[in-house]
Amino acid sequence: MDLYQHFRPEEQPFIDQVIDWRHQVERQYIPVISDFLNPREQLIFQSIIGQEDNLTLSFYGGYERAERKRAILAPFYETIEHEDYKLSILQGTYASKFVSLSHRDLLGTMMSLGLQRKKLGDLIVLDGEFQIICDQDLALYLKMNVEKIKNTRINLTEVDEHTVLNPDHHWQEKEGTVSSTRLDVMIKEIYQISRQKAQTFIEKEAVKVNHRIVNHSSYHLQSGDLISLKSYGRSKVVAILGETRKSKIRIKTAKLK
Repeated sequence: MDLYQHFRPEEQPFIDQVIDWRHQVERQYIPVISDFLNPREQLIFQSIIGQEDNLTLSFYGGYERAERKRAILAPFYETIEHEDYKLSILQGTYASKFVSLSHRDLLGTMMSLGLQRKKLGDLIVLDGEFQIICDQDLALYLKMNVEKIKNTRINLTEVDEHTVLNPDHHWQEKEGTVSSTRLDVMIKEIYQISRQKAQTFIEKEAVKVNHRIVNHSSYHLQSGDLISLKSYGRSKVVAILGETRKSKIRIKTAKLK
């Protein structure tokens, strides 16, 4: 199928799922709701559905700047409200005077319960409090089973979307040119380190793309990809802007400050 040529081989199962959802809505005229999608998956979903007049596609993750969002694909005449996404927002507090919790600590606790990442939205951690955005059906399970994080006792309560914590995320965008969209080349450009150092990080499995470890330098990045480099922070590929007259590739990237 020609559609697959525009995406990575490992993205084919998700593409098939999107196509199946489209056919389901077109046949049954009933909206479908996805699990939480990362920005790359959202971009794929949008590009496949495109501007189809008979369908409407929308995303929501609990607050305006959410990174991970659920999608609803519906007949064009449907009106989608926030409650249709079936999200729950759980808030927890802890004694920040005695312990420091990070996003990694919170995610590690969730994964230790055997949960799938796609059932969880953004995890927001600030001093003394945190929030978990999740599937509505998962909220009760979490309230019953998450009592400690990093040996610190916590209590989870459900709150509404108007009380979502506002993480102070500032993405600093930059445009530039690269010789290739290979992972080592892009990391060199984004983090301003040598290509050899970038390759060493990749080989040591210190690099994640879309939350998955990638350990080969020849992996090509695409628009919407999220990158995490251990000890250097997070970044993303905002857009691949095309080629210059000298056959360089113009890119727009952003780094989390």
